Amino acid sequence: MIVAVGTDHAGFPLKSVVLAAVRASGHQPLDCGAATLQPDDDYPDYAAAVAKAIGSHRASRGILLCGSGVGASVAASKFDGIRAALCHDTFSARQGVEDDDMNVLCIGARVVGPSLAEELVRAFLGAAFSGAERHRRRLAKIQEFEQRD
Repeated sequence: MIVAVGTDHAGFPLKSVVLAAVRASGHQPLDCGAATLQPDDDYPDYAAAVAKAIGSHRASRGILLCGSGVGASVAASKFDGIRAALCHDTFSARQGVEDDDMNVLCIGARVVGPSLAEELVRAFLGAAFSGAERHRRRLAKIQEFEQRD
């Protein structure tokens, strides 16, 4: 699976850990930036890059890093078809995929350390959507939100 990874200036220090964890999980990272640590790297730009990579089918899932993870999750969720969530525990990272078909994991780089970030990536990438009827029904309701004006 190709996994789009994006980070602003605050998440940049954790980026190499996340890229390595994606590779170690047997997947291919698509680096959506930032390429260097710059204080004017804003999370909405990288959230858009990751969301667009998924929307154009260049990636199946995404991982976003910012200081708290909140801004990245808010920005990414504005794009149709993106189900981004902030997860700082492995249960949520796994269950978000299994039950809610979450396709973007958001991590707060100022909240979690490298070891937990690796665990979150493994849980997220190791999970698959269950496809259970109740979960498909709920997703259909969410998709209706995207169709409204």
